[in-house]
Amino acid sequence: MKLIVFLGSVRESTPPSPPRLGQRVAQACVQHIQNLQGVEVELIDPLDYEFDSVFKPHFSYHQKDTPKQLQTLAEKIQQADGYVMVSPEYNHSMSPALAHLLNHFGASLFSYKPSAIVTYSAGQWGGTRAAVSMRSFLSELGCLPVSAMIHVPKAHEVFDEQGLLREQDAERGWQSYFARTFNQLWWWAQATQKQRAACDPKQLVKDFKRDPSQRNAP
Repeated sequence: MKLIVFLGSVRESTPPSPPRLGQRVAQACVQHIQNLQGVEVELIDPLDYEFDSVFKPHFSYHQKDTPKQLQTLAEKIQQADGYVMVSPEYNHSMSPALAHLLNHFGASLFSYKPSAIVTYSAGQWGGTRAAVSMRSFLSELGCLPVSAMIHVPKAHEVFDEQGLLREQDAERGWQSYFARTFNQLWWWAQATQKQRAACDPKQLVKDFKRDPSQRNAP
């Protein structure tokens, strides 16, 4: 089973301080997922990808003209069995960096697989309001989020630069909190993986392709 953790931040400067707070949370997610049975996990950092200044999604290119980085990431998304979306909160919504990254790809790559929502903040709310809007966004992509979510307030006090817990006496509480969400994700990813093999959903529910104006939706 393959899972992808998407980091929804491209900010390296200060303020805010410390910079790249989301990287700590994403690393903590990766470390927890690595303990799940039979799971490969990869962290996708948007800073590792260069996109054209003019937005053009993956499905708008002729195959031979698709930028190599975009095609590589599209293949990783298609091959994955589930996704973890890590985002701060901007105006009660998900980060522009995460939305921009995900919007490069059609729902046909994500659909019929589960996702998990992880939000964080330097303040007291942990990005919970962003998580509300992320549910509808991810549902539209076709990777329905599991019911349990992870919210990390004052994340700089919880995790160090490597995503390790700062206070060992808090380890049991955070481990069980993360486990609730990622065990759900693991269960659903196993179920959908088996069902996709038993019944190809794209044969059961056809994509909209009758007219160029129609989305390539599940």
